[in-house]
Amino acid sequence: MASLRSHFARADRVVATVLVIAILAYIGWRAVTSPEQALQFGFNGVSVGAVYALMAIGFTLVYSTVWFFDLYYGAAAALGAYGVFYLRSQEWLGGQYQVNTPVVNVFFALLVVGVAAWAIYAVLRGRLRGRISDTVLKITVGLLAIGLGVYTWAILTYPRELHQVFGPAVAIAVGIGFVLILRALYERVAGRTGLRVCTAVVGVLAVALALFVGSYIFHSPGSKLYLSWVVSSLLAGTVALALYRGLYVHMRQRSRSPLIMLVASLGILLALSAAISIVFASAPRPLPDPFGTVPWTIGGAFVKGFNFFVVGVAIAGFLGLYGVLKWTSFGRAVRAIGDDEEVSKVVGINTTMIIAIVFFVGAIFAAMAGILSGHDTAIQPRMGLLLLLKGWIASVVGGIGNLYGAILGGFILGVIEQFAIWDLAGEWKDVVAFVLLILFLSFWPRGLLPRK
Repeated sequence: MASLRSHFARADRVVATVLVIAILAYIGWRAVTSPEQALQFGFNGVSVGAVYALMAIGFTLVYSTVWFFDLYYGAAAALGAYGVFYLRSQEWLGGQYQVNTPVVNVFFALLVVGVAAWAIYAVLRGRLRGRISDTVLKITVGLLAIGLGVYTWAILTYPRELHQVFGPAVAIAVGIGFVLILRALYERVAGRTGLRVCTAVVGVLAVALALFVGSYIFHSPGSKLYLSWVVSSLLAGTVALALYRGLYVHMRQRSRSPLIMLVASLGILLALSAAISIVFASAPRPLPDPFGTVPWTIGGAFVKGFNFFVVGVAIAGFLGLYGVLKWTSFGRAVRAIGDDEEVSKVVGINTTMIIAIVFFVGAIFAAMAGILSGHDTAIQPRMGLLLLLKGWIASVVGGIGNLYGAILGGFILGVIEQFAIWDLAGEWKDVVAFVLLILFLSFWPRGLLPRK
C-alpha cells in the first residue's frame, strides 16, 4: 500500500511538472512569435492581477486572523464601486441619473452612529477608567457618535460639495497620520541612536501639513472623485464593523462553527447584492476615467496611466499592511490571535477590538479592489461575487494565510487569465481561473508560498 501511494505521488509530480512546462512554453512561444501583443497581454494581466491581489490581501488578512471565509468582502467590493457612482453620478452624468436617496443617507448615518459609539466607548473605557464616571463617558461618546453620524449624512446628501465638506476630515487624518508615522519611526531608531525629537516641533509640522492639505483640497473641485474613493471605502469598512460587532461576535461565541459563519456571510452577500440592485437597478453602470483616456505607447503596447496606478495601489497596500503587521504592537496582536485566540485573551489582548480593526481594514482593501475594477469595466450589483472568487483563487494559488502569497497569487492569476484567452474568446477567462484553482487544489493545495 505504501509503495502504491508513493507511485501515485510520483505520478502527480510528473503531471504537475508537465503542466508547468507546457504553460511556460506556451507563454514563451507567444512572446517570441508576437512580442508586441505579448507585452500588451502582460500589461493587461498585471493590471487585472493587481485588483485580484487587493482582494486576496484583504481576504487573507481576515482569514489568517479568525480562520473563516467571510463572504461579505464580495459585497464590500460592490459597495465601494457603487459608493463612487452614488457620490459622483449626479455631477458626472450631468444630473441625468438622480441616485441620491434620503433613505440611504439616513441609513448610513445611523450605521455610523452605532459603530462609532461602540468603537469610541470600547477604546476610552479602559483608558479613562477611574478618571471619569461611566455615565459621563457614555454621554460624551454618544454626542461624538451623533456628530459623526450627522457629518456622514452631510457628506452623502451634498456630494457636489464633497471637497469642501470632507476635505477638513482628510486634512485632520493626514496630520494625525504624520504624527503616528513619526512616532513609530522614533520608537524604532531612538534607542539605537539616542535621537531626541521635540514634541512641539512635531505638532507644529503636523498642523502645518494638515492646513496645507485641507486648503489644497478645499480649493480643488477635481479632487471630488478621489475623495469619493475614501468615503466609499470607509463606508464599506463601517458595514464590516457593524456586521462583526452585531452578528459575527455572537455567532462565534455560540456556534464556533466555520460552516455556520460561512452560511451567514453568504446570506449577507446575497442580501446586500439584492439591496444594491433595488437602489441602482441591475443594469451595468460606468465610472469615470480618473486619469484620462489617452493611452501611453510602450514597446508597441498601449497602456493607460490608470493601469500603472492600480499596480502602485496594490504594491503600496501590501507594503503598508506588511509594515503594520511586522513592526507595530497591533501587528503582533493580530499574529497572536491568528496563532491562538484563547491564549491571546489570557495574556490581555483585547481580541474583540483587534479583530474588529482587521475586519475594517480587510473591507477597505476589498472596496478599493471594487473601485479600481469599476473604473476599468462597468459595475453591476453582482460584481462582488466574481471578485470575491478571484481573490479566493489568488489566495489559493499564492498560499492561503500568507500575505506574500496573496499578492503573488493575484498577479499570477491575472497574467495567466490574459495569456490563456489569446486564442479564445474573453468569456473563457473565468473558466481558465477555475481550472487553475482545480489544478492547484489537486497538485499544490498549500499554494506556492505556504503559510509557516
